[in-house]
Amino acid sequence: MDTTATASLAQTLADTAPQASLSILDLATKGGWIMIVLLVLSLLALYIFVSKFLQLRAAGREDKYFVERIKDYVLEGKTPSAIKLCEDTNTPYARMIRKGLTRIGRPMSDVLVIVENAGNIEIGRLEKGLPILATIAAGAPMIGFLGTVTGMVRAFFDMANAGSGGVDVALLSGGIYEALVTTVGGLVVGIVALFAYNYLVAELDKVGGKMETKTMEFMDMLNEVH
Repeated sequence: MDTTATASLAQTLADTAPQASLSILDLATKGGWIMIVLLVLSLLALYIFVSKFLQLRAAGREDKYFVERIKDYVLEGKTPSAIKLCEDTNTPYARMIRKGLTRIGRPMSDVLVIVENAGNIEIGRLEKGLPILATIAAGAPMIGFLGTVTGMVRAFFDMANAGSGGVDVALLSGGIYEALVTTVGGLVVGIVALFAYNYLVAELDKVGGKMETKTMEFMDMLNEVH
Protein backbone atom coordinates (compact mmCIF):
# COMPACT_ATOMS: atom_id res chain seq x y z
CA MET A 1 0.00 0.00 0.00
CA ASP A 2 1.54 3.30 -1.05
CA THR A 3 1.94 6.37 1.14
CA THR A 4 -1.00 8.20 -0.43
CA ALA A 5 -3.38 5.30 0.20
CA THR A 6 -2.14 4.97 3.79
CA ALA A 7 -2.69 8.66 4.47
CA SER A 8 -6.15 8.49 2.90
CA LEU A 9 -7.10 5.50 5.06
CA ALA A 10 -5.85 7.24 8.21
CA GLN A 11 -7.85 10.35 7.36
CA THR A 12 -10.96 8.27 6.75
CA LEU A 13 -10.59 6.51 10.10
CA ALA A 14 -10.10 9.86 11.83
CA ASP A 15 -13.23 11.27 10.20
CA THR A 16 -15.37 8.29 11.16
CA ALA A 17 -14.08 7.97 14.74
CA PRO A 18 -16.62 8.99 17.38
CA GLN A 19 -16.04 12.53 18.60
CA ALA A 20 -16.20 13.27 22.33
CA SER A 21 -18.69 15.94 23.32
CA LEU A 22 -19.31 17.87 26.51
CA SER A 23 -22.85 18.17 27.80
CA ILE A 24 -24.47 19.76 30.83
CA LEU A 25 -25.30 16.28 32.12
CA ASP A 26 -21.62 15.38 31.98
CA LEU A 27 -20.75 18.47 33.97
CA ALA A 28 -23.45 17.68 36.54
CA THR A 29 -22.34 14.09 37.07
CA LYS A 30 -18.56 14.53 37.11
CA GLY A 31 -18.24 16.80 40.12
CA GLY A 32 -19.18 14.34 42.84
CA TRP A 33 -21.01 15.28 46.01
CA ILE A 34 -20.16 18.97 45.62
CA MET A 35 -22.45 19.09 42.59
CA ILE A 36 -25.27 17.66 44.70
CA VAL A 37 -24.80 20.51 47.19
CA LEU A 38 -24.81 23.04 44.36
CA LEU A 39 -27.94 21.47 42.91
CA VAL A 40 -29.73 21.82 46.25
CA LEU A 41 -28.61 25.44 46.53
CA SER A 42 -29.80 26.20 43.01
CA LEU A 43 -33.23 24.72 43.71
CA LEU A 44 -33.46 26.71 46.95
CA ALA A 45 -32.47 29.90 45.13
CA LEU A 46 -35.07 29.22 42.44
CA TYR A 47 -37.78 28.68 45.06
CA ILE A 48 -36.89 31.90 46.90
CA PHE A 49 -36.78 33.91 43.69
CA VAL A 50 -40.15 32.71 42.39
CA SER A 51 -41.91 33.13 45.75
CA LYS A 52 -40.45 36.60 46.38
CA PHE A 53 -41.12 37.69 42.79
CA LEU A 54 -44.80 36.79 43.12
CA GLN A 55 -44.99 38.41 46.57
CA LEU A 56 -43.39 41.65 45.39
CA ARG A 57 -45.54 41.79 42.29
CA ALA A 58 -48.66 41.47 44.46
CA ALA A 59 -47.31 44.07 46.89
CA GLY A 60 -46.65 46.48 44.05
CA ARG A 61 -50.27 46.59 42.92
CA GLU A 62 -51.37 50.20 43.16
CA ASP A 63 -54.80 51.84 43.24
CA LYS A 64 -54.33 55.49 42.26
CA TYR A 65 -57.63 56.46 43.87
CA PHE A 66 -57.13 54.49 47.06
CA VAL A 67 -56.31 57.45 49.32
CA GLU A 68 -59.12 59.52 47.77
CA ARG A 69 -61.63 56.79 48.60
CA ILE A 70 -60.26 56.60 52.13
CA LYS A 71 -60.64 60.38 52.40
CA ASP A 72 -64.28 60.21 51.28
CA TYR A 73 -65.07 57.58 53.89
CA VAL A 74 -63.34 59.57 56.65
CA LEU A 75 -65.14 62.79 55.71
CA GLU A 76 -68.46 60.93 55.84
CA GLY A 77 -67.59 59.53 59.24
CA LYS A 78 -67.40 55.98 57.88
CA THR A 79 -64.07 54.96 59.34
CA PRO A 80 -65.11 51.26 59.58
CA SER A 81 -65.80 51.32 55.82
CA ALA A 82 -62.36 52.81 55.22
CA ILE A 83 -60.80 50.05 57.33
CA LYS A 84 -62.79 47.45 55.38
CA LEU A 85 -61.46 48.92 52.13
CA CYS A 86 -57.89 48.51 53.44
CA GLU A 87 -58.58 44.89 54.35
CA ASP A 88 -60.04 44.17 50.91
CA THR A 89 -57.12 45.84 49.11
CA ASN A 90 -54.68 43.65 51.10
CA THR A 91 -51.41 45.29 50.07
CA PRO A 92 -48.57 46.47 52.32
CA TYR A 93 -49.53 50.12 52.00
CA ALA A 94 -53.19 49.29 52.65
CA ARG A 95 -52.31 47.41 55.85
CA MET A 96 -50.08 50.31 56.83
CA ILE A 97 -52.87 52.87 56.35
CA ARG A 98 -55.29 50.60 58.18
CA LYS A 99 -53.10 50.94 61.26
CA GLY A 100 -53.28 54.70 60.91
CA LEU A 101 -57.06 54.67 60.59
CA THR A 102 -57.39 52.80 63.86
CA ARG A 103 -55.51 55.66 65.57
CA ILE A 104 -57.57 58.53 64.17
CA GLY A 105 -58.21 61.05 66.94
CA ARG A 106 -54.74 60.82 68.41
CA PRO A 107 -52.03 63.46 67.78
CA MET A 108 -50.69 63.45 64.23
CA SER A 109 -47.19 62.59 65.44
CA ASP A 110 -48.53 59.44 67.12
CA VAL A 111 -50.40 58.43 63.97
CA LEU A 112 -47.27 58.96 61.86
CA VAL A 113 -45.20 56.79 64.20
CA ILE A 114 -47.79 54.01 64.07
CA VAL A 115 -47.93 54.14 60.27
CA GLU A 116 -44.14 54.13 59.92
CA ASN A 117 -43.80 51.21 62.33
CA ALA A 118 -46.40 49.26 60.36
CA GLY A 119 -44.48 50.09 57.17
CA ASN A 120 -41.23 48.79 58.67
CA ILE A 121 -42.96 45.54 59.61
CA GLU A 122 -44.25 45.14 56.05
CA ILE A 123 -40.80 45.80 54.58
CA GLY A 124 -39.35 43.23 56.98
CA ARG A 125 -41.81 40.64 55.71
CA LEU A 126 -40.91 41.40 52.11
CA GLU A 127 -37.19 41.13 52.89
CA LYS A 128 -37.59 37.68 54.41
CA GLY A 129 -35.62 35.15 52.39
CA LEU A 130 -33.42 37.67 50.58
CA PRO A 131 -30.44 37.15 52.93
CA ILE A 132 -30.54 33.43 52.09
CA LEU A 133 -30.43 34.24 48.39
CA ALA A 134 -27.52 36.63 48.96
CA THR A 135 -25.70 33.91 50.91
CA ILE A 136 -26.17 31.45 48.05
CA ALA A 137 -24.84 34.03 45.58
CA ALA A 138 -21.71 34.50 47.69
CA GLY A 139 -21.26 30.95 48.91
CA ALA A 140 -21.86 28.86 45.78
CA PRO A 141 -18.60 29.92 44.04
CA MET A 142 -16.70 29.18 47.26
CA ILE A 143 -18.25 25.72 47.50
CA GLY A 144 -17.36 25.10 43.85
CA PHE A 145 -13.78 26.16 44.52
CA LEU A 146 -13.68 23.81 47.51
CA GLY A 147 -14.65 20.97 45.18
CA THR A 148 -11.87 21.98 42.81
CA VAL A 149 -9.27 21.96 45.58
CA THR A 150 -10.35 18.57 46.91
CA GLY A 151 -10.44 17.21 43.36
CA MET A 152 -6.95 18.45 42.65
CA VAL A 153 -5.71 16.88 45.87
CA ARG A 154 -7.23 13.58 44.78
CA ALA A 155 -5.70 13.88 41.30
CA PHE A 156 -2.21 14.47 42.64
CA PHE A 157 -2.71 11.71 45.20
CA ASP A 158 -3.43 9.31 42.33
CA MET A 159 -0.35 10.62 40.53
CA ALA A 160 1.80 10.02 43.61
CA ASN A 161 0.46 6.48 43.94
CA ALA A 162 1.32 5.74 40.32
CA GLY A 163 4.85 5.04 41.52
CA SER A 164 7.81 4.58 39.24
CA GLY A 165 5.68 3.04 36.54
CA GLY A 166 4.90 6.47 35.17
CA VAL A 167 1.94 8.79 35.37
CA ASP A 168 -1.24 7.87 33.53
CA VAL A 169 -2.02 11.08 31.65
CA ALA A 170 -5.65 10.04 31.13
CA LEU A 171 -6.09 9.43 34.86
CA LEU A 172 -4.50 12.75 35.81
CA SER A 173 -6.38 14.81 33.22
CA GLY A 174 -9.65 13.12 34.18
CA GLY A 175 -9.14 14.02 37.82
CA ILE A 176 -8.36 17.64 36.98
CA TYR A 177 -11.38 17.77 34.65
CA GLU A 178 -13.68 16.54 37.40
CA ALA A 179 -12.18 19.04 39.82
CA LEU A 180 -12.71 22.04 37.55
CA VAL A 181 -16.32 21.06 36.90
CA THR A 182 -17.27 22.10 40.44
CA THR A 183 -15.85 25.58 39.89
CA VAL A 184 -17.98 25.95 36.79
CA GLY A 185 -21.06 24.76 38.68
CA GLY A 186 -20.38 27.07 41.62
CA LEU A 187 -19.88 30.09 39.40
CA VAL A 188 -23.06 29.42 37.43
CA VAL A 189 -25.18 29.07 40.57
CA GLY A 190 -23.53 32.10 42.19
CA ILE A 191 -23.89 34.39 39.18
CA VAL A 192 -27.55 33.51 38.59
CA ALA A 193 -28.35 33.91 42.30
CA LEU A 194 -26.58 37.29 42.37
CA PHE A 195 -28.58 38.64 39.44
CA ALA A 196 -31.80 37.30 40.98
CA TYR A 197 -30.99 38.92 44.33
CA ASN A 198 -30.23 42.31 42.80
CA TYR A 199 -33.44 42.18 40.77
CA LEU A 200 -35.52 41.42 43.86
CA VAL A 201 -33.81 44.21 45.83
CA ALA A 202 -34.66 46.66 43.05
CA GLU A 203 -38.30 45.55 43.09
CA LEU A 204 -38.36 45.85 46.89
CA ASP A 205 -37.08 49.42 46.63
CA LYS A 206 -39.94 50.23 44.24
CA VAL A 207 -42.48 48.85 46.71
CA GLY A 208 -40.84 50.81 49.52
CA GLY A 209 -41.08 53.98 47.45
CA LYS A 210 -44.79 53.41 46.86
CA MET A 211 -45.34 52.86 50.57
CA GLU A 212 -43.59 56.12 51.42
CA THR A 213 -45.72 57.94 48.85
CA LYS A 214 -48.92 56.48 50.28
CA THR A 215 -47.81 57.43 53.79
CA MET A 216 -47.38 61.07 52.79
CA GLU A 217 -50.69 61.09 50.95
CA PHE A 218 -52.45 59.60 53.98
CA MET A 219 -50.92 62.10 56.41
CA ASP A 220 -51.79 64.99 54.08
CA MET A 221 -55.34 63.66 53.93
CA LEU A 222 -55.59 63.58 57.74
CA ASN A 223 -54.33 67.15 57.91
CA GLU A 224 -57.06 68.21 55.50
CA VAL A 225 -59.96 66.49 57.25
CA HIS A 226 -58.93 67.54 60.75
